Amino acid sequence: MKKLFLLAIAVIGFTMTTQAQDIKFGVKGGLNFADLTGDFDADARTGYHIGAVLQFSLMETLAIQPEVLYSAQGIDDVDIDYINIPILAKLKFAGIASVEAGPQFGFVVKDDFEDLLADAEAESFDLGLAVGAGVEFGGFFGQVRYNLGLTDVLDAVDGKNSTFQVSVGYYIF
Repeated sequence: MKKLFLLAIAVIGFTMTTQAQDIKFGVKGGLNFADLTGDFDADARTGYHIGAVLQFSLMETLAIQPEVLYSAQGIDDVDIDYINIPILAKLKFAGIASVEAGPQFGFVVKDDFEDLLADAEAESFDLGLAVGAGVEFGGFFGQVRYNLGLTDVLDAVDGKNSTFQVSVGYYIF
């Protein structure tokens, strides 16, 4: 009897968990307005980002949203491209709107600092904080986000990423 009772609780718990956890997968892309703060006095770079999005709904109003994005950042004279992995907590409200925040982990895949600063070397990892807002209409979504770099981009120079993003996307399922 005790085993049957525990089995029933486990089945009910599993059923409630799978019903409560809505999973969405999609693609997104958009514009980056990127700059470096600190010792840099250069014009900002307009770039792009493109990638994949997962959204795990924990409750009707709360979700976790990891992403994998190729992101063209840097400044006007210096390109620094990253594979960024933001992991965001997403608070949903009013049926279509949301706010989001969380850490972002960036891995350099391309840089051309040696063209500008011969003795400077780009760091291979960038830790940042992402905050933003979004709307969803059916499978379509739009987002605005600010990514604040917390680590220096170069090993010998004070400079952190500062990127504003505007995105559109579509949830495939």
